[in-house]
Amino acid sequence: MTEQKRKPEKLTGVKGMNDILPQEAGLWEFFETTVKSLLRSYGYQNIRTPIVEHTQLFTRGIGEVTDIVEKEMYSFTDALNGENLTLRPEGTAAAVRASIEHNMLYDGPKRLWYIGPMFRHERPQRGRYRQFHQVGVEALGFAGPDADAEIILMCQRLWDDLGLTGIKLEINSLGVAEERAAHRVELIKYLEQHVDLLDEDGKRRLYTNPLRVLDTKNPALQEIADKAPKLIDFLGEASLAHFEGLQRILKSNNIPFKINPRLVRGLDYYNLTVFEWVTDKLGAQGTVAAGGRYDPLIEQLGGKPTAACGWAMGIERILELLKEEDLVPEEDGCDVYVVHQGDAAREQAFIVAERLRDTGLDVILHCSADGQSASFKSQMKRADASGAAFAVVLGEDEVAKGEAGVKALRGTAAEARSEQQTVALEDLTEYLINAMVASAEDGDD
Repeated sequence: MTEQKRKPEKLTGVKGMNDILPQEAGLWEFFETTVKSLLRSYGYQNIRTPIVEHTQLFTRGIGEVTDIVEKEMYSFTDALNGENLTLRPEGTAAAVRASIEHNMLYDGPKRLWYIGPMFRHERPQRGRYRQFHQVGVEALGFAGPDADAEIILMCQRLWDDLGLTGIKLEINSLGVAEERAAHRVELIKYLEQHVDLLDEDGKRRLYTNPLRVLDTKNPALQEIADKAPKLIDFLGEASLAHFEGLQRILKSNNIPFKINPRLVRGLDYYNLTVFEWVTDKLGAQGTVAAGGRYDPLIEQLGGKPTAACGWAMGIERILELLKEEDLVPEEDGCDVYVVHQGDAAREQAFIVAERLRDTGLDVILHCSADGQSASFKSQMKRADASGAAFAVVLGEDEVAKGEAGVKALRGTAAEARSEQQTVALEDLTEYLINAMVASAEDGDD
């Protein structure tokens, strides 16, 4: 008796690391095209860094007592050489590392942008996943509040370009190290008086990163956080001047903002300006973009002291907002779908399709699913489902006569000419281009 062959177990993706399917890809491409055009208009250049970096880059840059380093990084030891490596949890440290390593700042300041996947081991939730995608900018070598203002204005322009509304700007200043140190002493004294009321996170951060206690999302701690000493009261003349300079530029450009003294960000490298763009349309995960100034980081990672600022935004969250506000663009179908039947017609169909693609048209050539030639009726159903504007029909008779059938499938052209037209093969390209132009003009009317 033959043993029955076991069916292989179905494999699934890693939890919190999602596939982006073809029906979703159009929205991603729309966002990516919009943001790339925006960044180019501000003079930013693309930088692409590896997904894997030395763990030390993040422990030294982000900070060892941050949530990311303590709980969220995907770190491992390379089995071949024993190196400690990490899947990048954010993009700034890597961009700065690359700038230092390749002496990019030797000939002056740089405006950079990046886009790609990041990795954090946290509980997956709406718009927040273990593999997520960010786009970010880094303005390296700019010390004044004008650079801070520019990257904030850039975000506002992106919201406008995407059609998003209701995203609000919150800003704060973290001052410089000496000012934060003076505030830290008073903050710890204050929190020690309420230590019995602190949650586990608050107690853990009390002496390692007390600023983060102010950023708590725990409703029971809101009053304690609200009454805590405010860092802005410890700022010196230069820090206040920088913060006021930023506010003047924002006001003169009609960018509304709220000063949030509890806004501290979760990474150690920030100083002076910090900001977040927030919405109430995504539940608890309301921050869609965040950033600020990180002047100490370049020296911290081995470069010469250099001023810098930037932001990052989670792409998944922006896409959730586009869906929430019903701003998902309609996906365009291809221009032409070529249907054919018979050996001679199939050969001619390849020639026709390539000729049409040479002119810049998007063309789908019908291929059989089972190796058998499908009926014209079945192929036309596929043509219609593809979203194509026109179907080109080739059979043995058409090929013998040097002709093709053309049928409009969409819009006013389809209504005006429901019958299939016969066109000489040598005139086919010109005919289709003229028909598409006319159809587009009818649509504009």
